[in-house]
Amino acid sequence: MIRHSQSLELFMFIAYAVVGGLLALVLTASATFTLQRNDQVVASMQKVRVPDSWLPRLATLKAAGAIGLVVGLWVTPLGVAAAVGVTLYFIGAAVSHLRVKDYDLAPAAVLALVAAAALVLRILA
Repeated sequence: MIRHSQSLELFMFIAYAVVGGLLALVLTASATFTLQRNDQVVASMQKVRVPDSWLPRLATLKAAGAIGLVVGLWVTPLGVAAAVGVTLYFIGAAVSHLRVKDYDLAPAAVLALVAAAALVLRILA
């Protein structure tokens, strides 16, 4: 028989798997578009004055976050670290938009919140 605390932990783990997995997919797509220098990505980066030379580094951070979230399904500390890193990355992105008075920061803000949710779920699982 499964105790209440065990079923709650299982629910949190499944929720993390869904949220973290979807976030990893978004990060993978974003990293790919960044490496390919997609016109929309480049325009957004130029708007917030990110040097073109930073694009490969930022894509690498996104890819590392995606990998960490997925591996975090099996290695809890890595999942927590990845969720912290991704949360901080997107908080930084939102701040970068605000710094240049660009208020089109909804994607960065939403991804920061999703990453924070993944972090909380991974800790509770």
